[in-house]
Amino acid sequence: VNQNKEDSFIYVPRKGKAAQTDMVRCYEPATMKYLGYFPALTPDEVQEHVAQARKAQEIWAKSSFKQRRQFLRILLKYILEHQDLICEISSRDTGKTMVDASLGEIMTTCEKIHWLLDEGDKRIKPEYRSCGRSMLHKTAKVEFYPLGVIGAIVSWNYPFHNVFNPMLAAVFSGNAAVIKVSEHASWSGCFYSRIIQAALLAVGAPDNLVHIVTGFAETGQALVSSV
Repeated sequence: VNQNKEDSFIYVPRKGKAAQTDMVRCYEPATMKYLGYFPALTPDEVQEHVAQARKAQEIWAKSSFKQRRQFLRILLKYILEHQDLICEISSRDTGKTMVDASLGEIMTTCEKIHWLLDEGDKRIKPEYRSCGRSMLHKTAKVEFYPLGVIGAIVSWNYPFHNVFNPMLAAVFSGNAAVIKVSEHASWSGCFYSRIIQAALLAVGAPDNLVHIVTGFAETGQALVSSV
């Protein structure tokens, strides 16, 4: 195999530090077919993504639970209607079977959306709690506020679920999310990002609320330092 033909139909990728260039190249692990490439973002580029998300979050923090539930319902409807496509993308990028993708990607993600729709707003509404016997004449009020930008570094093994899992809770609770996908599942992660962006657009959410960033260890370290 000619290692110089990095955009060939079938290619054996380099391993280790030799593979960490300014691009993340993606292949089907089952066939080694070339899928495409994505930029390996620099620390400065990651900081810019986080800054954009922070501005968007200031707007989204004021959104209603009705708007947030609408976002979840749009996602749920799309997932159920396009689950074969979602599973196929996961299968091609990770080498798993369609059955494994259906069980590990679709069922788990849909269940979490259902839980958020049923219980999400109840868990973050203000609560009144007892102050104990020595202070029976007083009541404590606990209020929950968005944290801002939630950073997540997710693994490759279930790319759809692993992107949606932190994003769902973060966005529903009024936060923004910047998610660094694995260099071994960047192709699928960036595809799934388009689903999220379309649903956010449909409910009138601010631009740049959710970001998917690609790269290697340096990109992940920059995300941890920026949020």
